[in-house]
Amino acid sequence: MKYYDVAVVGAGHAGCEAAHAAARAGASVLLVTFNMDHIAQMSCNPAIGGIAKGQVVREIDALGGVMGMVSEAAAIQFRMLNRTKGPAVWSPRAQCDKAAYRGGMKYLLECTENIDILQSEVTSFIVENESVCGIVTHLGDHIRTGAVVLTTGTSLNGTLHYGLNHYPGGRAGDQASRDLSDALVGQLGLELGRLKTGTPPRILAKTIDFSGLDLQPSEPQYEEFSFWNKSLRPSLVNAVRRDLPCYMLHSTDETADVVRANIDKSPMYSGVIKGIGTRYCPSFEDKVIRFPQHPYHLLFLEPEGAETGEYYLNGFSSSLPPEVQKKMLRTLPGLKDAVISRYAYAIEYDFIPPYQTERCLRNKRWRNLFTAGQINGTSGYEEAAGQGLIAGMNAARYVAGKEAVFPGRDISYIGVMLDDLSTKEIVEPYRLFTSRAEYRLTLRQENADLRLCNLAHQWGILPDAKFAEFRKYETIFNEKLQLCKENKIAKTPVFTMLRDIAPGTPVKNVPDVEKFLQLPDDRIGKRVFQELLISAKYNGYLQREEIEISRLKKLEESAIPADFDYSNVKGLCNESRQKLEKIRPATIGQAGRIDGVTPADIGLLQVFLKKLRGSDEA
Repeated sequence: MKYYDVAVVGAGHAGCEAAHAAARAGASVLLVTFNMDHIAQMSCNPAIGGIAKGQVVREIDALGGVMGMVSEAAAIQFRMLNRTKGPAVWSPRAQCDKAAYRGGMKYLLECTENIDILQSEVTSFIVENESVCGIVTHLGDHIRTGAVVLTTGTSLNGTLHYGLNHYPGGRAGDQASRDLSDALVGQLGLELGRLKTGTPPRILAKTIDFSGLDLQPSEPQYEEFSFWNKSLRPSLVNAVRRDLPCYMLHSTDETADVVRANIDKSPMYSGVIKGIGTRYCPSFEDKVIRFPQHPYHLLFLEPEGAETGEYYLNGFSSSLPPEVQKKMLRTLPGLKDAVISRYAYAIEYDFIPPYQTERCLRNKRWRNLFTAGQINGTSGYEEAAGQGLIAGMNAARYVAGKEAVFPGRDISYIGVMLDDLSTKEIVEPYRLFTSRAEYRLTLRQENADLRLCNLAHQWGILPDAKFAEFRKYETIFNEKLQLCKENKIAKTPVFTMLRDIAPGTPVKNVPDVEKFLQLPDDRIGKRVFQELLISAKYNGYLQREEIEISRLKKLEESAIPADFDYSNVKGLCNESRQKLEKIRPATIGQAGRIDGVTPADIGLLQVFLKKLRGSDEA
């Protein structure tokens, strides 16, 4: 078999970005998947983006990734969430045609230089000299590789639950990967944990009465996920943007009554499911039991695509038996006569608790093994894709003999996620929120390119043509920003005038400012004006955040040796010592973000390391 620099196992959202990033970085890549027709499958909600998630998609785009471009091409509804709040928490979200998204991503990867795709199952590894040297498939292929990226989603020892009946599976319609799970423990000696997630039923559109439901149309103003000019985006077969509405409805008292009467048939409440589910995306029966004070719950009917008659019932995830799901559905407005095309189910799966993983997503024991997505304990397409990009890039860098790199939590939500995974104990699927970022005024969705494009080009994953377009935008923005800070219009500082203009206002609505700025009448000119408005509005707060970020950088520059013996630090409490020995943080800053490690412990650690460095220098 042909040698590959990087083998990516799994072609979900993490695997697609990992393969593309590794190829952009110059590596030869083999992407292995159970089913070629399920590449980039949207197993749950057919949507990309949302609160914090939309920021991640913009960051992926700024780093040269592909999720934003494909989702935009396959969008059937686009909205900017949180518009009633400040621009710091605006979040783009696109409802997508799942078939168009899947087909568009598959075609993009097939056309990408340096990527080969193989439909097969990876069952074990080739291990030589304490290194993972390749993968073995169920058909007996022994494929040698310089690095391996595991992006297995929910397939590792996956079990599907429909009420008290359960079956092996990676998701409905796909097989589970039991041999690979065994190999991670038996061959590589890694510790595995168990998590749970789920999905709602799909409903046939022709059986839904939409007349009494609240219409949620696409926003009239067309926003875009991708920063790049159309000429810099790939042509995707059958991925054509269309506008389709969603619908809102609420559950009823009768819906909750059906749940309570049948809760003994739930695998979660009967003890069949052992894995822990995500707190922030609970099943419907969880909502009813845990929040009895709420008489009803908001649900959304969302189209699965432009060329399918299925709707996704968002907010109605369940593991109750099919017959109970039917009873629940008949109690909902507009769904009295609805027919379920695909039943809801819960799924349990294995994951690698990420204390075994570095922030660059490299395994601490196996230096050429990288992991991304749900195998690291996260949930969500966007979180998976962001990790996939970092893991794929670093796998390629490892093979090329380069140092691993990653964005910090001070410049990206992806960095916040990487840092959280390496410092927090994952007891439930991890999900990003804007509240997880200390510097969310800095980490806005519209400035991801200003934060990350220079780094991406330096790391070799942003093509020259895209970098040239970014530099054009950055140059104009910096010139106009300086101009606004140094000049006045009618004795009023221009920067002060900008502060009082609401973000989203077109420059033509402010004639004096339009005449002063002389911006080009194109997409770059419009973006520059909006960035000027937001920069002016947040100026004082951003200056404060810059001070805090500089303090964080000092702590991040204070490295802790990989083999540091924490038992030598007198006065550390036992809980802190145990957490530090388990996670083994790379820096003082990272150590300070570990749950259970107190500021006093960090102070002791700093003093000890300072003395240690002093004695080494002497």
